[in-house]
Amino acid sequence: MSTAEIALEHQTLPPSAQLLGMLFGKHIAYCISAVARLGVADHIGDDAAAIDELASKTGAKAQPLYRVMRVLASVGIFTEPSRGKFGLTALGSILRSDAPGSMRYMAMMTGDPWSTRSFEYITESLRTGRNAVSLAFGKPIFEQLSSSREEAEVFHRAMTNISGMETGLIVDGYDFSGIRRLADVGGGHGFLLASILERNPALRGVLFDLPQVVAGVPADRFGNCADRIEIESGSFFERAPAGCDAYIMKHIIHDWSDEKALTILKNCHKAGRGRTKVILVEAVLTPGNEPSFAKWLDLEMLLLPGGRERTEADFARLFEQAGFVLTCAVQTKSPVCVLEAERRA
Repeated sequence: MSTAEIALEHQTLPPSAQLLGMLFGKHIAYCISAVARLGVADHIGDDAAAIDELASKTGAKAQPLYRVMRVLASVGIFTEPSRGKFGLTALGSILRSDAPGSMRYMAMMTGDPWSTRSFEYITESLRTGRNAVSLAFGKPIFEQLSSSREEAEVFHRAMTNISGMETGLIVDGYDFSGIRRLADVGGGHGFLLASILERNPALRGVLFDLPQVVAGVPADRFGNCADRIEIESGSFFERAPAGCDAYIMKHIIHDWSDEKALTILKNCHKAGRGRTKVILVEAVLTPGNEPSFAKWLDLEMLLLPGGRERTEADFARLFEQAGFVLTCAVQTKSPVCVLEAERRA
């Protein structure tokens, strides 16, 4: 059954059954996360694989694994062409570690304790206005991640997964050709910056993030662009790399309150020169009741780092307060938009 068929069937159910189906939505997320962590998809090739073989190769028990795989086959992640044998669908294939556009680590991160336990505190978060990670663990998200090397590694790999989904569309949708020196502020392991440099051979780049983050950048990340890249460590709450004519940030500003977002933007303004540009890659909220990725992501920001998604008008106001003027907003063929602002001298 396709996703569209499932949605249509869902709409024909009475309201109580529809609501029950929504409440059971967490089962799907947890099941996907579990099979991603086990690496199940890595052991399914062109032909369907037997559940006993999958259990043996992933260290799972066959019967419980079968029951989870059966659920995931019912929603289009896998297929079960014959009882006890499972194949990959287009959705299941991107749970493979080596798949182009792999989402394996994103799926794993969704089931990590720092994320799942935080959602237990959603009611308290609504009552207090505090982010749920701090309520659950007594410290904000990035401090919590720094206390667990394994979870931090999964997080950074998950961010690379998201970059893999979005980056090609960002590079296609925005013209970087007029930029000479670009800083990726909070750039993680550098996937976005490397992709931009590959497409723009005259461009030089600076990867800027916390010391413990840039220390984990894969040695081969920049390939034939390595001679055009500098790596700087530091906090964007304290400074931005000096002397760049553009600063790009992908899914950074949405992590923070307006006050902290302004600190980051003002540091870019201070470090820039002339008509330096700031380029933000963010989901943008739009009015109306239609479902959108930005609304789901806004809930993540509310509960996890305590940030928020914003409308285009919200971004324009932030830019203005930081000394920039919003010059364009380019909607990519993904859920994110590229917002460009120019520094007022």
